[in-house]
Amino acid sequence: MKNTYIARQAIFNDTSETIGYELLFRDSPDNKFPEVDHDIASSKLIIQNHIHGDIKTISMGKLSFINFTENCLIHKFPLMFDKDSIVIELVGHEKPTNKLLKIIKFYHDEGYIIALTQYDLALHWDVLFPYINIVKVDIEKINTKRLLPAVTRMRAFNIAIAAEKVETRNQQQTLAEVGFDYFQGYFYHEPEIIEGQTLAPIKTQMLNLLSETFNSPLNYETVAEIISHDVNLTVGLLKLVNNVSTGNRVKITSLKQAAAYLGEEKLRHFVSILALSNLTSETTDEVCKQALITAKMMYSLSNNDAFKPVNDFAFITGLLSSIEVMLSMPISEIVKTMPLATPIETALVKHEGLLGQLLDLTTSYILGYEQVTIDQSLTNLLNQYSLEKEVVQAEFLKASQWCNDLDL
Repeated sequence: MKNTYIARQAIFNDTSETIGYELLFRDSPDNKFPEVDHDIASSKLIIQNHIHGDIKTISMGKLSFINFTENCLIHKFPLMFDKDSIVIELVGHEKPTNKLLKIIKFYHDEGYIIALTQYDLALHWDVLFPYINIVKVDIEKINTKRLLPAVTRMRAFNIAIAAEKVETRNQQQTLAEVGFDYFQGYFYHEPEIIEGQTLAPIKTQMLNLLSETFNSPLNYETVAEIISHDVNLTVGLLKLVNNVSTGNRVKITSLKQAAAYLGEEKLRHFVSILALSNLTSETTDEVCKQALITAKMMYSLSNNDAFKPVNDFAFITGLLSSIEVMLSMPISEIVKTMPLATPIETALVKHEGLLGQLLDLTTSYILGYEQVTIDQSLTNLLNQYSLEKEVVQAEFLKASQWCNDLDL
């Protein structure tokens, strides 16, 4: 399928809390705006991430700031979005026309949040003030001291002011004193490319799905709801369950039927596997397979008497063992977004506790490392838990075959 690229840059309030993300169309992994008409860029952004995906998940539940030209507004493109999920950013306007004023009033009356960008201090923009919520100012182009009279006029309409291209902390402090409410720039967050395939589930949605698999008992309704938001997920789960259920080849047609047929434990594993596989890209595909093998091995080895106390956590811990590589985020940050049990979090972040020992033992064996830590060898660790290398080797081969049979 054709790859899609979106640049996402965070927008913060004066306490450095993220209030939303500006979404920018890209046509390649190069983090720059392509030579393409703004109308086309807006249209592609909408198609890629609303029709084929879920724009709310790209912005992690925060507001999505999207550029719209006058032509896009006239064609009612913003109406494709929930008014509570987006901010309409006006771009490509040299001055307000009667037509623009009329269409802005329409979206204002519909309850949409509207931001005026490329503001140049000209008085003719004041006619829009009753209908807009945010004014964005490029501080590289506008001297903030010249902005003070305009700030006074905006406050009468309760308009928030956002600074673009903030580069230093000193700038942020000065701007806050002037009266800026929101801040955006490389100082806070360099635009990051989000790459995926059309129709591919979004990463945050997958994290939500993974998080649900940690709950016990498993909430089938919640899992089904998340899956139902994406056609690929629905088809993928049913295909996966059909492929690996039993030799009876029972045709699974719904998540409810799959749950009843497979039971909670198997369904939890399969749902988490599906979620993990959809977090990967071509560059992390092998990492995903290693995580799956780690999960299966840890689960099998946890049936050993010494590791029985962590049996319930073993599979999920192995599954998440490589997630920081997949998401290019520190594991300490990732775990903050997921309701993990304390033993799992401790094992992943600190590699401590019985679960941490099992994780280190398994990953060291898979990677061929004899030394697990500075003062602990793999041989000593195996002896400590009365595990023979032949047994671990057999479990590794079984896990590898199991991963291959998944045909992800």
